[in-house]
Amino acid sequence: MAPPADDEHDCGWKAYAKDQEQRVAELKERLDSVTAKLDQLILLQKGHRSERRKSPKMPPAVRPKADPQQTAQKRNALAELRQSKLTTEVTNIPVAPEHRSCPHCGQEELRKVGDGKPSTVYDYVPGYFRRHVYRRETLSCRCGHIVTAAAPDRVAEKTRYAPGFIAHLIFSKCSSSMPHYRLEKEYRQLGIPISRSTMCTLFHRGASELRPLYNAACRLVPEALDVHADETSFRQLNRKEKSFVWDFVTPELIVYCYAENRSGDTPKRILGDSQGRLVVDQHTGYNAVTKPGKRIRAGCLAHARRKIFENQEHPETKQALDLIGEIYAVEHEAKAAGILGTPEHLALRQQRSRPLFARLLWWARAHRNQFEPKSGIRRAIRYVLKHRRALGCFLRYATIPPDNNKAEAGLRRVALGRGSFLFVADRKSGEDLAVLYTLVASCEHNGVNPIDYLTDVLIRIQTHPANRVDELLPHQWKPPNS
Repeated sequence: MAPPADDEHDCGWKAYAKDQEQRVAELKERLDSVTAKLDQLILLQKGHRSERRKSPKMPPAVRPKADPQQTAQKRNALAELRQSKLTTEVTNIPVAPEHRSCPHCGQEELRKVGDGKPSTVYDYVPGYFRRHVYRRETLSCRCGHIVTAAAPDRVAEKTRYAPGFIAHLIFSKCSSSMPHYRLEKEYRQLGIPISRSTMCTLFHRGASELRPLYNAACRLVPEALDVHADETSFRQLNRKEKSFVWDFVTPELIVYCYAENRSGDTPKRILGDSQGRLVVDQHTGYNAVTKPGKRIRAGCLAHARRKIFENQEHPETKQALDLIGEIYAVEHEAKAAGILGTPEHLALRQQRSRPLFARLLWWARAHRNQFEPKSGIRRAIRYVLKHRRALGCFLRYATIPPDNNKAEAGLRRVALGRGSFLFVADRKSGEDLAVLYTLVASCEHNGVNPIDYLTDVLIRIQTHPANRVDELLPHQWKPPNS
């Protein structure tokens, strides 16, 4: 029989070994977490950002055959619509004098056949600006009375720049993301004397004049049944914390909001207690407007797919990505059939997409215990299971898409501006930028030329009745000549 001292010695070693094993497990879990974060940072900095996958070997989904004649008619109609926006100049080219006689019979006068054979050539005419000089008639009376013709309409008193110029300045920055120093160089080459400080003044003056339109657009957002929302960071000068630009997309408008934080105050201010559906990611800032009795929260399947795609080194992810791809194939089929947002579309989702989504949830439950709790693939699986009801909202409403790509696409201009002109000077500058972003993006969303629109409303809004300002929003605006 061993002495008691040896038993105590063995128990001490066993406790020590158990403690070391537990510590090794904790360090391993921490190492996996840090490695996953490092891989994600390397991917963001140097990696390939596209989420495109190689086409699977399985045969594609059978889609209804399109009518060739109907397809050709749609293509021709679209081509005519695009060409109708071009300025067409017709030039008649006569036959050379030496060829105006017949070389075979000697006839000297040839008869004209139709309007001539057309030859279409597309050319580029460099854009230009004009300098208008208005000579205002001045009359006087012998008694000393003098009267002068009224000055032309202007955006601001004594400004030398017409509404069309200010509209071009706004469009260049809010759509093409051109910083003012590049515009200053471009204008100088065209012979326009303007400084960067003057451009900033005109830009913010335009935002001040158009703010009633922005307020009207904000009032229309809560009335929409389906709203998409997202946010992205933006830098404000002399401020350490990040500011944020939010966008709220409705079927008619894209409304941007500038805020110095990412809290739920912005969604609460825009949406209030409105009811309907809200398509967003899982940011907690939207919790205040998606409570019971308010908006129903719809998730973004593209977010779930992205998290799984980032861990595609695990062979288990292939099945999940294939299932999500088949769900999107159903959406493409509905779009090709022209039934998006209809009861037929919802019936197609119930028949085809619902079993696919159920299989995705089964995949997540089957693999959730096979990976470390803090690994990237485990977090992706946890995301799918935790938010399964919001992710499956598109199966209950035909007008809700599976993802929030509409709102994400609306923030691309903000990301381009963030990389081009870098920052805003202060809060008011950020709010002015949101005003002009809203009008330019909403014009493009409704197929309206932003320069024509801004040129008109910058003057018209000064005399338009305030209680009918909604008539000047991009989706209701009508050109003056109509």
